[in-house]
Amino acid sequence: MTQWRDDQPIFIQIRQRMIEMILNGSIDEGDALPSVRQVATDLSVNPLTVTKSYEALVDLGIVEKRRGLGIFVTTGARAALLHHEREKFLAEDWPAILTRIAALGLDVKDLLDNGDRK
Repeated sequence: MTQWRDDQPIFIQIRQRMIEMILNGSIDEGDALPSVRQVATDLSVNPLTVTKSYEALVDLGIVEKRRGLGIFVTTGARAALLHHEREKFLAEDWPAILTRIAALGLDVKDLLDNGDRK
């Protein structure tokens, strides 16, 4: 059973999963994305939700629709996604992380030492 986060619409979470699959090589450039029906069934969501997430990927230019064939990852999609996701992280996530680090009074040594703890 899939665990959905309450702070984000499901279609964005599905879009993010597809982005992660492209970035980690589970889906390569030129490969077809899983069908909308298959993803909807696998994740127990409405097919319209999956369609909306795929449309968001089309809008980013990393996938393209091929009439009668499906939706395919475009050439250069991984590089474009790396650029997009890095920019998004630096603009949206990193400032909040820095604020939290400062509020907790952590320094670089604290952060680096934490990687050794388990």
